[in-house]
Amino acid sequence: MSKIGTDLEFKEKSKLYYESFLKMIDKMKKLSKIIEQGGGKIAFERQHSKGRLTARERIDNLIDQDTVFLEIGKFAAHNMYKEYGTVPAAGVVAGIGIIHGQDCMIIANDATVKAGAYFELSLKKTLRAQKIAMESNIPIIYLVDSAGVFLPLQDQVFPDENHFGKIFYNNARISSKGIPQIACVMGPCVAGGAYLPVMCDKYVIVEGASMFLAGPALVKAAIGQEVDEETLGGANTHTAVSGTADYKEKDDYAALNRVRTIISNINFLQPLIFKKKTKSKNPHFDKKDLLKIIDPSLNQMYDMHEIIARIVDDSAFEEYKKDYGQTLICGHANIGGYKLGIVANQRIVIKGEEGQIQLGGVIYNDSSDKAARFVMNCNQDNIPILFIHDVNGFMVGKHSEWSGIAKDGAKLVNAVSNSTVPKISLVIGGSYGAGNYAMSGRAYNPRFLFAWPTAKIAVMGGEQAAKVLYNIKISKLGKISDDDKKKIYEDIKNTYDKQSDILYGAARMWVDEVINPLDTRFFIKRSLDVISNQNQISKPTYGVLQV
Repeated sequence: MSKIGTDLEFKEKSKLYYESFLKMIDKMKKLSKIIEQGGGKIAFERQHSKGRLTARERIDNLIDQDTVFLEIGKFAAHNMYKEYGTVPAAGVVAGIGIIHGQDCMIIANDATVKAGAYFELSLKKTLRAQKIAMESNIPIIYLVDSAGVFLPLQDQVFPDENHFGKIFYNNARISSKGIPQIACVMGPCVAGGAYLPVMCDKYVIVEGASMFLAGPALVKAAIGQEVDEETLGGANTHTAVSGTADYKEKDDYAALNRVRTIISNINFLQPLIFKKKTKSKNPHFDKKDLLKIIDPSLNQMYDMHEIIARIVDDSAFEEYKKDYGQTLICGHANIGGYKLGIVANQRIVIKGEEGQIQLGGVIYNDSSDKAARFVMNCNQDNIPILFIHDVNGFMVGKHSEWSGIAKDGAKLVNAVSNSTVPKISLVIGGSYGAGNYAMSGRAYNPRFLFAWPTAKIAVMGGEQAAKVLYNIKISKLGKISDDDKKKIYEDIKNTYDKQSDILYGAARMWVDEVINPLDTRFFIKRSLDVISNQNQISKPTYGVLQV
């Protein structure tokens, strides 16, 4: 492979970029720490007074020492549900941890947040975690400590396709695929939630925890029977009487150790598809450069090759059709020893052989054609694909329409839609309009989707959207003052800017995690580690392709 990247001569503006990035990163770190506090000090003390660990303490005690928990959805529900108080991390801690050397998806209810009750975002996050585990062929561990559905919002949680019942639907499908599922009931497990542990392969319950379809109060109201919680559905009942649970443990530590033992006894070795092919090699450049290349306000051009050079092994990249369709960079590289294809938006102005200009961040006919072919080649070769987003969308205008930009764009969208190799998406700048689709946005089933704090996800940029909506609104209002016009424009732009901010998207699980740019290589490498557990893949079919 060819070496890429240069020792950049960073000027004054690079210093400004760096300082601006550091402020963003610091803000994210502070917010992250607040979220990790869950329901706060009093709620933590209440949990500990019951002899129970918090969700994050449980995970720390479960995973192998000196390993890093790959969290997903930490910012879920951020600034949402304000009328009910905050719901940090949507009341669920989820992510991938290593147990006895095995990648496992861990889903833990946070009982310090609304007693671990499920909101719509709690469900969305849980279902996302199940999906990643199912597609990656890794065991799932459920650390259950939940009061069930958040009743004031039951209509957002109960009846629809991707509501509460989908968890149990997935339980059954995951089991049918031979993927181990272990439930550890460490607190309340009530109502419909009681189906989760009994649909798992192994069921551990802690003394003092309980599981029942209806609690004592509901039982009395329904059938007039008086029974205490422990007798109705405590640990002894379910291990000695009903036989529902497999193991009873005295406390959280013993239960977590039991789960570790169960994982150690699973013979889960299977033929793998995505193996390491080479030894991992660090890039030739300092990762801190990543904070000096991109203008955090996204107003300046830059060469995407310099970003790639600071992520891939040995800064080596074999570019595909280098001189054709240059607003999309396609090629092969290794990260952490794993082979992968890369599709990335180029952000410099391209001057063609005949002097024609192509704008960076825009997908043209030729770049769309090239990328579609490259995606299909990656599927032919069984290698995962990394998409790096900084895209304004497809080119518009008479010439583009006459040249068939919709047709060529559809070709790329078709290739991405029907791609069966694992896809990882990384949004570092804008991800606007149909460009988001072409670059494997959330709707296109990327195995993982990460974003930098600089990322923006929306139909179009705030300024462009404001101009469009402003003109429409002004035309309807008739004659108004310049001050009113200015206020209308600013209100529209502020709303759009707020909705395109990456924390807004992360709160709604449009991305799996907002990451520190300095950790980019780590997140991609760990994603490839998880993907490497996959043991089967189907051949892609593309249907009708426009030519």
